[in-house]
Amino acid sequence: MTTKAQAVIDWVDERFPLTSSIKGHLTEYYAPKNFNFWYFFGSLALLVLVIQIVTGIFLVMHYKPDASLNASGVPVAFASVEYIMRDVPGGWLIRYMHSTGASAFFIVVYLHMFRGLLYGSYRKPRELIWIFGTLIFLALMAEAFMGYLLPWGQMSFWGAQVIVNLFSAIPVIGPDLSVVIRGDFVVSDATLNRFFSFHVIAVPLILIGLVAAHIVALHEVGSNNPDGVEIKKKKGPDGHPLDGIPFHPYYTVKDIVGVVGFLICFSFIVFFAPEGGGYFLEFNNFIPADPLKTPPHIAPVWYFTPFYSILRAVTYPLFGIDAKFWGVVAMGAAVVIIAFLPWLDRSPVKSIRYKGGLFKAILAVFIVSFFILGYLGVLPPTPGRTLVSQICSVIYFGFFLLMPWYSKMDKCKPEPDRVTG
Repeated sequence: MTTKAQAVIDWVDERFPLTSSIKGHLTEYYAPKNFNFWYFFGSLALLVLVIQIVTGIFLVMHYKPDASLNASGVPVAFASVEYIMRDVPGGWLIRYMHSTGASAFFIVVYLHMFRGLLYGSYRKPRELIWIFGTLIFLALMAEAFMGYLLPWGQMSFWGAQVIVNLFSAIPVIGPDLSVVIRGDFVVSDATLNRFFSFHVIAVPLILIGLVAAHIVALHEVGSNNPDGVEIKKKKGPDGHPLDGIPFHPYYTVKDIVGVVGFLICFSFIVFFAPEGGGYFLEFNNFIPADPLKTPPHIAPVWYFTPFYSILRAVTYPLFGIDAKFWGVVAMGAAVVIIAFLPWLDRSPVKSIRYKGGLFKAILAVFIVSFFILGYLGVLPPTPGRTLVSQICSVIYFGFFLLMPWYSKMDKCKPEPDRVTG
């Protein structure tokens, strides 16, 4: 490094912790040396967040949150999306990157959460990291729900109508709360502007803050690994973990491999299948919103469908309160209960590598049930499908609520003292 460049860096360091931050979070942050491909998804989630923010900035330049009809009788919001797709240079690419990025975000986050479940990344001393992660998931769901309304297509409009109406089932405050969320008695221009403001400004700020807190908390206690061994317990004479390597350049280079693989898949979808077979962009959303014409079947986007199935699985009133309210409670509880995993898991080991057959079998049943709930959520309800949803919902909650017992009963192998690679 030249003397002038070093002088500039020294000048910055006197006023801002640049070098110490790089050392603390990259070059001198020691991560376990046995990371596998499951550890790609944390950095990929950060990459997709950047893609969503950058493409969102360009979309906002041309999008108009206006539900009124233009001279052609088409809602202005819907027409502005069509304008982006047809007339803005490269607009179609930016819009498809943003819409595909929304689904990619949830795919990556679900896999990232599954990795935490496999290797016990929520266990002591990483409880706060897990809580921040759950809050990120909640913020991401809110961001996706509000962004889904913005194209002002048929499914956007009626999906928002159905979901917001669910809040009216809350006793006493429900009807007023629904009006506050919509800004009107029905989904209207006020709702569109309200959701646009939250989608573009409020929720992204919360999301970025939570991601920063998630990363800072992670680097404070150190990363978990497939063996569940705390590498900070075994340090060499230099004070560095014996089973750790600097995050940069080793894992920054390794993450580039994951990024390249992800971008290949992402680009293939963007250029050849941006609608994702109707799952990423539903066909009904290419039709302008019509408050007088209800679609034959209203369903949320695929990444909400497991929780939507849990909501629909509740069909009986309780304590004189409508079943719709208890469905909303069950749907909310299905997300919130994830945050309590650090205190529900009583296993003597963290990683699935050393857990017994009981935990592995229950986890497999849980994953299958989650996929079934997701599939049923996109289909119209029938008595048979509702029964299957109810069974899978019981399995979903049973996985968490019974964990203090079956995690103790499970016959585990002893964890090694050092990482095994």
